[in-house]
Amino acid sequence: MTKVAQAPLTYDSQLEKMEIELLLEAIYRHYGFDFRSYAFSSIRRRIWKRVNAEGLSNVTALQERILHDSKVMERLLLDLSINVTAMFRDPGFYRAFREDVVPLLRTYPFIRVWHAGCSTGEEVYSMAILLEEEGLLARSRLYATDINEVVLQQARAGIFPLERMQEYTENYIKAGGKRSFSEHVVFSQHNLVTDRSFSEFNVILCRNVLIYFDKSLQARVQGLFYDSLVHFGILGLGSKESLKFSQYEDCYEQIAAEKIYRKIK
Repeated sequence: MTKVAQAPLTYDSQLEKMEIELLLEAIYRHYGFDFRSYAFSSIRRRIWKRVNAEGLSNVTALQERILHDSKVMERLLLDLSINVTAMFRDPGFYRAFREDVVPLLRTYPFIRVWHAGCSTGEEVYSMAILLEEEGLLARSRLYATDINEVVLQQARAGIFPLERMQEYTENYIKAGGKRSFSEHVVFSQHNLVTDRSFSEFNVILCRNVLIYFDKSLQARVQGLFYDSLVHFGILGLGSKESLKFSQYEDCYEQIAAEKIYRKIK
């Protein structure tokens, strides 16, 4: 079992919280990455993972190292970015998309899809394959964005671990797949926390990202998606995410058993 990174038992919790806040503020001011509104428990674990990996004893020491060594910042950014992904992750989502969303997309002469928080690109390629199989890729443009340029480079290369291909293939078949993997997607860097919308989209997919944000940041990103979607556009979220109790709840209708919503207001 993997040991969860955490502060030493003797570490003062108030001091720890102050150190983490100062570290996140320093990262924002020096590098422009804003993690200040991420869920504290998640960000705390990831920071201590990096503290331990760098052989340091406290968060302040990590802050000093980060401010004077961009390579350390690159390593921390990989820790702070959420990079859990797989081809056809949650196959039921793709099956529902195929059955409930694709018929709607057929009515559009051109389809713009934004995959926000794309990580290393497996789920983006999955959607490209699905659209190709349904005869829609030729009139679609997929934009895949992530805060982390390192994982984007891997995504652009389309290189995935051989040991996971059996799992990916099984997911593909469960999702209703019909062909082998091989498509092209445009990837670019985008920060959901600080950057604005860059187009209008028919589909926005942001799955298993919002759960790492606090309520205020979730609301800000939901507003970004709302402003970026065309009327009757589609929003796909992760299985543990929802629009319930948000200010945008009444602006969408859920159109599938999975977390797939259509903008109606």
